[in-house]
Order: sequence, then structure tokens, then C-alpha cells
Amino acid sequence: MSDTATLSAKYQISIPKALRTEQQWSAGQEFVFIPKGKGVLLMPVPSLDDLKGQAEDADPSDYRDRKDRY
Repeated sequence: MSDTATLSAKYQISIPKALRTEQQWSAGQEFVFIPKGKGVLLMPVPSLDDLKGQAEDADPSDYRDRKDRY
């Protein structure tokens, strides 16, 4: 895919429809920008439901909380 977009005077970029459709992105979805050299990586922020079950084998017995910080 080689679609391009232009940065507007308000510093906004429209994501091409073909890319939005392929990635199943929708209006109002939240994204994070990760600097990568001279570019940036655009990633959707996952919902808590998307993360559910990611750490099923994790051992919560040694879990640290803010209570044990200075």
C-alpha cells in the first residue's frame, strides 16, 4: 500500500480509507505515537477487553503496588 496524506494547517492528517478499512479502525479510536528514528509508529491503544487473558500464566504473588514505594 502506498497511499499518502498531507499535513494540514491545523497539523492534522487523514488516514486513507483503504488503510482504515484494512486495519478495522473507526472514528473515535485512540492511538499512541511512538517515535522511531526520523519517523513515527502509529498504534491503536488496546482496550482492557483486548488485553484480557494476555498474562494467564503470570504469578501475582510477587505483585508490587504503589504502596511499597517511597
